[in-house]
Amino acid sequence: MAELQAFDVIFIGGGPAGYTGAIRAAQLGQTVACVEVEPRLGGTCLRVGCIPSKALLESSDKFLETKNTLKKHGVLVENVTLDLAAMLKRKETIVTQLTGGIAGLFKKNKITRFLGHGRLDGGGRVVVKAADGAETAITGKHIILATGSVVTPLNGVALDGDRIGTSTEALSWSQVPEHLVVIGGGVIGLELGSVWLRLGAKVTVLEYADRILAGTDLEVANAAQKLFKRQGMDFRLGVRVTGAQRDGADVVVTVAENEPIRCSHVLLAVGRKPNTAGLALETVGITLEPRGQIPVDDHFRTTAPGIYAVGDVIHGPMLAHKAEEDAVACVEQIVQGCGHVDYNLVPGVVYTEPEIATVGQSEEDLKKAGIAYRKGSFPFAANGRAIALGHTDGFVKLLADATTDRVLGCAIIGPRAGDLIAEVAAAMAFGASSEDIARTCHAHPTLAEVVKEAALAVDGRAVNL
Repeated sequence: MAELQAFDVIFIGGGPAGYTGAIRAAQLGQTVACVEVEPRLGGTCLRVGCIPSKALLESSDKFLETKNTLKKHGVLVENVTLDLAAMLKRKETIVTQLTGGIAGLFKKNKITRFLGHGRLDGGGRVVVKAADGAETAITGKHIILATGSVVTPLNGVALDGDRIGTSTEALSWSQVPEHLVVIGGGVIGLELGSVWLRLGAKVTVLEYADRILAGTDLEVANAAQKLFKRQGMDFRLGVRVTGAQRDGADVVVTVAENEPIRCSHVLLAVGRKPNTAGLALETVGITLEPRGQIPVDDHFRTTAPGIYAVGDVIHGPMLAHKAEEDAVACVEQIVQGCGHVDYNLVPGVVYTEPEIATVGQSEEDLKKAGIAYRKGSFPFAANGRAIALGHTDGFVKLLADATTDRVLGCAIIGPRAGDLIAEVAAAMAFGASSEDIARTCHAHPTLAEVVKEAALAVDGRAVNL
């Protein structure tokens, strides 16, 4: 096995954490290598996750709007039909463009890319195994594990890579499912369920808990469920799925103490788990935590000297932007001696219609912690821009400390919620009060005015309600 050059920093994994961290390390003057098993860089998020799902969400929304809504704007379109093949091709074009962009950034920043499966081989050494079995060893002063996450399996659900699939398969079905059963009422299930619902599928969501979107502000989650039901999505909460098997051309989903459900397709979306298989952590003495994460300290250092971990393989929300922040902070800590991520300020977004976005603490969090707070809420139905857009469902809810008025959290359900949450996240990062947001001049007419009005409502002085 040939020994190649040594590097200052080696990333194992080329997803959001790996490629972002690699670029930042190169910017700081380090020699950098990135090991990725997939031919295209970008990880699950870019190849079969965040980006392709958002492409399909956008396309399916335009299809539904053309069928049902454009006539309200005086735009008449007759005989609207679906070209699913073209829709899927557009999705792939976007993925190809962005993965190619990352490859270009690697070249620009002189990052050495190794194609193959990376594993540890004692301290300071990584072995890269190519698809043909050939192995190459490289060495690094600092090795950062950024291998992301994989789908969590469910006992009895026999994934077949086709009719019974994960998000990967659900992004590429060549025909609209007649009846799609989604196992799991979280972000992935609701987003992809929305795509196929808009394109004509019957969609049934099965969720073990008594609510959807676990961990999201309960008031917002309940409002979202009502809106999704109005769109045609069927929910069965508090049910335990015991299996899903092919039965000829159909799929049969078995549910404890309920009648089996016969459908055409199943999407398993009960969560994700750290992707640590095959890393050979035992060669450096790393032992996983009970839930499968790699244990790290506040500086992303594992128990093995010179080895770090970031992103989905460690604690915290499994989100691409959190992984990117982890990687940048880790690299800056290594090179400059300082780096930090505030996990209370990591926004979460669900790209359904309407969108859902949160940052900071929820009402449930504050009540559990015994923190006194004040709440301000304002509906999009009272906002001029939302009315002009024709998207008036939802509201902004802002939570502030009862004594100091410092903003503690925000939940938004409504148009462009994922964009609007950035204002609140930035305000919270600077320790802003609800009065600070309320006294900031917001352009009119904009959706952002709903955030301002919610801030005014904390003090009981919303203007347009």
